[in-house]
Amino acid sequence: MSKILITSALPYANGPTHLGHLRSTYIPADIYARFNRMKGNDVLFVCATDEHGTPIAVKAEKEGKTPLEIATRYHEMIKEDLMSCNISLDNFSRTSDPDHYEIAQNFFLKLYENGFIYEKEIKQPYCEECGRFLPDRYVEGICPNCEAEGARGDHCESCGRHLEPTQIVEPQCLICNSTPEIRESKHYFFKLSHFQDDVYNWITSNNDLPPNVKNYALQWVKEGLKDWILTRDMEWGVPVPIKDVNGKIIYVWGEAFLGYWSSATQWSQKTGKDWMEYWDENAIHFIGKDIIYHHSIFWPALLMGHKCTLPKNIIAGEYLSLEGQKMSTSKNWVIWTSDFLKDFDADILRYYLTINAPLNRDTDFSWDDFQRRINDELADVLGNFLHRTFSFTARFFQSTIPETETFTSEDLEFEKLIKNAPAEIGDLISKFKFREGLVAIIKLAKAGNKYFNDQEPWKTVKSSPEKAANCIFLCNQLAKTLGILLIPYMPVKSSEILKTLNYEEKPGTENWDDASIFLDSGHQINKAKPLFVKIDDDYIEKQKEELYKNLEDQENNKIQEDKTQENKNSDQHSADNNIKGLKETAETDKMEIISIDDFAKLDLRIGQVTSAEAVEGSKNLLKLKVDIKDKELQVVAGVAKTYSPEEILNQKVVILVNLEPAKLFGIKSEGMILATGKSSSLLTSLNAAVGEKIK
Repeated sequence: MSKILITSALPYANGPTHLGHLRSTYIPADIYARFNRMKGNDVLFVCATDEHGTPIAVKAEKEGKTPLEIATRYHEMIKEDLMSCNISLDNFSRTSDPDHYEIAQNFFLKLYENGFIYEKEIKQPYCEECGRFLPDRYVEGICPNCEAEGARGDHCESCGRHLEPTQIVEPQCLICNSTPEIRESKHYFFKLSHFQDDVYNWITSNNDLPPNVKNYALQWVKEGLKDWILTRDMEWGVPVPIKDVNGKIIYVWGEAFLGYWSSATQWSQKTGKDWMEYWDENAIHFIGKDIIYHHSIFWPALLMGHKCTLPKNIIAGEYLSLEGQKMSTSKNWVIWTSDFLKDFDADILRYYLTINAPLNRDTDFSWDDFQRRINDELADVLGNFLHRTFSFTARFFQSTIPETETFTSEDLEFEKLIKNAPAEIGDLISKFKFREGLVAIIKLAKAGNKYFNDQEPWKTVKSSPEKAANCIFLCNQLAKTLGILLIPYMPVKSSEILKTLNYEEKPGTENWDDASIFLDSGHQINKAKPLFVKIDDDYIEKQKEELYKNLEDQENNKIQEDKTQENKNSDQHSADNNIKGLKETAETDKMEIISIDDFAKLDLRIGQVTSAEAVEGSKNLLKLKVDIKDKELQVVAGVAKTYSPEEILNQKVVILVNLEPAKLFGIKSEGMILATGKSSSLLTSLNAAVGEKIK
């Protein structure tokens, strides 16, 4: 028996869960936890709500509430969502709990004492009106890269680039809309760069890490790890535990990981068992694709600095889109868990989100495909096999599993299929191939239907009773096997199957290997009820109409908000123009002068676009290949609103070729195309030769 600590990524407590959360993280973790319990392993499965950080603080200020009130509201919603989906957590806590504060502060101090945290003065926006430094998301303005409005101090939604608050153009305080000034502030940094080689060696030598995690992490490590700022200037969060340091909290990614530990600690307090034994033996994180970097690089480095055992594996679920479009909570293009469960059982949601695609691949939720799979696979295949078996047993064998005669070759082949299935499917689940395991179960049910049809018990029950008895005996054995194998995937429906078979174990005590042990002849079964009801077309159309109506309502509200804002601004329009003119004059007067030597450092050349394509998820960016004669560069350029891929193809452009490479939307960009500001018109020269240097 092995000890296993399973964690699910901490859901952020500024909103309820949606289907994307369930698909990537919570359902896969639960499948693995339930399976390992059935295999006799000692499982500790924990999670918590992540309750600190600027989004919660900003929402609290806007609503006139405390951050704790906001976090508590969503903690309860998230907890209800997970319980409704039968996520079998052993403990679900909060990062606002006192236990978490103590653990996080002690962890910070240990790193500080070990010399892995240092002080550094940095520039930060300061709001005179609010009388405070502004953490990243308290600052909004124009993106310095793609010039999109509404960029936050940590991220631009339009181009996907990471930002610092001081980079924002025309910054505004999110609370009072005033323009912040830049001041010096002392902060604490974690020496992530120190662990460059150690993290690289851990990733490359860890054969358990799946390719999507390993490959993504190595991209960042090979580019060189940079030290991380580990503190923020704000009140909401875990206070920095250093003497005479006030008004600073530990950055959320410096303490949220410890939510795994604090939740496990609470479990230990309740059970008297030592959670550290589970962590040290086999800790496995289930996360979403968006936080691979944090869990595969930053978290292991923190643990190395603390001299702790590292997790054995990290399983990252890829993205779930909705009806072919990227899911967006801000646009209400999303299906919330609680809304889905008003109309459908949790088990069919668990089924669909698992069987739709392997966990390491992006997939799409489609109402039409959902209907097709539930009707074709659950109702027509699995449900049909079980209904035929139970009904025939009741009608012709008085609800009793019949005695068997000598098996035919077909019977023996079918018997072998049943007895081998638990080991084969269990092997898939143990390797985190959850979809493949579920596909194999449905394939098993299909084999049951074929066997039933080939044996024709409705005929042989009179002409050859022993043949019919063999068929019904084996079909009931397969029903029991299916009932047990489905427990990790569909815990409620599997229980109903086993209840019909009059085979019920105390929840949590089911044994996976019992799936290959047959029921005795003479065993009495119960009256069957339909397990799966087909979903009508009209019902699916209603769901789609409501989804698209949500999007339409959201867009209408946005239009109305924009109009309201325009009306508010109209009275001051003339004065603002005058002020703007004065500012522009002043800024021109203060224009920074560079030397000819500085300009000479810029390697500007004429290039020609050889390929162009849109960047998925961005309205502003194009991915270009640019020929500069001696080589070809890949460039991500914010010109999509002005040029289509077809329009820019083969055009000559001016390109800065000695720019430090960067990543936009996960795509490496090796240069910069020169274009004007608002219109994004390309700077070029038709007569210049490709590769010619601009002097």
